[in-house]
Amino acid sequence: MPNSNQVSAQEIELLRLVTVGSVDDGKSTLIGRLLYDTKGAFEDQLQAVRKDDGEGANGIDLAQLTDGLAAEREQGITIDVAYRYFSTPKRKFIMADCPGHEQYTRNMVTGASTANAAIILIDARKGVLQQTRRHTHIIGLLGLPHLIVAINKMDLIDYDEATFTRIKEELSEFCARQNIHDLICIPISALAGDMVVVRGDNMPWYEGQTVLETLEGVEVSGHIDEADFRFPVQYVCRPQTKELPDFRGFMGRIASGVVKVGDEIMQLPAGKKSKIKEIVTFDGNLDEAFAPQSITLTLEDEIDISRGDIIVHVDKAPQIVKEIDAIVCWMGEEPLSPRKKYHIKHATNTVKAMVSEIQYRTDINALTQDATAEALAVNEIGKVSLKLMSPLTIDRYADNRATGNFIIIDSFTNNTVGAAMIC
Repeated sequence: MPNSNQVSAQEIELLRLVTVGSVDDGKSTLIGRLLYDTKGAFEDQLQAVRKDDGEGANGIDLAQLTDGLAAEREQGITIDVAYRYFSTPKRKFIMADCPGHEQYTRNMVTGASTANAAIILIDARKGVLQQTRRHTHIIGLLGLPHLIVAINKMDLIDYDEATFTRIKEELSEFCARQNIHDLICIPISALAGDMVVVRGDNMPWYEGQTVLETLEGVEVSGHIDEADFRFPVQYVCRPQTKELPDFRGFMGRIASGVVKVGDEIMQLPAGKKSKIKEIVTFDGNLDEAFAPQSITLTLEDEIDISRGDIIVHVDKAPQIVKEIDAIVCWMGEEPLSPRKKYHIKHATNTVKAMVSEIQYRTDINALTQDATAEALAVNEIGKVSLKLMSPLTIDRYADNRATGNFIIIDSFTNNTVGAAMIC
C-alpha cells in the first residue's frame, strides 16, 4: 500500500509549459534559474556546468542546464527543443525550452503543440521584436489558454518601470488581435533571480506575482477529458488463446473525453453502432476511462473496425470529410505549392492528399493576409485547402485540439513538412 505522501504526490496537477522568444532573450537562463532555485537540478548536473569565474548562481552557468547539444554549448544558442522537469509542493511541471532563431520556428511549433501555457521572453532593452510577434501569433493559433510574458534583463536597464510598462502596453495591443485572452506580464532578471522564484528587492513598484507563483496558480483549463469522446483505433487485438478464444478488442489511447461501460458508440467513417461491453487495461477492467489513458475496448456486437477508424459516442459525432481547410505552419525546405501531393497523418490514420488552393499567407508583422501567395516557404504560415483521396473523421481545432490537427508528410522523402490546425 502506498503511503499518504506517495498518494498526494501522484495527485499533484501537471502543467505543460513552453518557453519561447528571440535569440539571447534568456530562455535557457530562466529555466536554469527555475531548476536551480526549486532544487530541480542534480548535483552532478550543477558540477558539469559550474563556471570558473564564480559568477551567476554560485558560479553556475544556468543556460547550460538546458542546452544539452554540443553545438548549443559551442554557439551559446538553443537549436532543438529541450524538455526539463521540476516540481513544487503545489504542482509538477514539464517545460520545453524552444529555439529563438527564425530558422527553428518549426521546432517551436513542436514544443508548443502539447503545452497548456506559454512563457515568452522579451529582452527589456530590445522590446517587442518580429520574432516575438511570430511566436505570439503561433501561440494564438495553437489555442494555448495562458500567455506569460517575462520581460527579462531588467537589471540591465536599472529596473526601469516605464520601460516595462511601454513593452507591456505594446504587446497587450498585439495580443488583443490574436486568440489570446489571458496575458500576464512580469518584469524579471533571470540571471540575478529577481521575480523568478523570489521577489528580490529591486522592483518594489511591481505588485504582481513571481513567475513561479504565477505558474503554480494558472488554471489548467481545456482538459482533454472534458471534450467529446474520441478513440482512434491503433490495433485490433485477437490473441486467440485457450483462455481468450473469441476475444476481439480495439486498442488505442483515448484522444479526448470519457467512456463508460454500456455507452452507445459508433465507428467512423462507416457509421456502425454498438455498445461498450468491457474497458480492458493491464491492471484489470474499468467501469470508465478518460483521456489520455491507453485501453482496449470490447463491444457487444461484432462490427468491422480497423486501425485508423475512430470510435465516438453516437450523439457527439465529428465530421467526415474529403476536403479540409486548415492553417498550416510550413516546416519543409521545399515550399508548399498547389497541385502537389502529400500524405496527411491524422490521429492513427494516414491518407493521400493534394493542395488544391493556398487561400492566403499571413504577414506576421502586419497581421495581414496575402491572398496572392503562390507558395508557403519554410517557417511561413497560411491557410490552405486540401482534397483527400479517402475520407477523414475530424473536428475543428477550436472544438477539439486532439482530433483537430494533423501533420503533412512529403510523399517522396517521408519527412514531416507541415503542422496544421483544421478550420
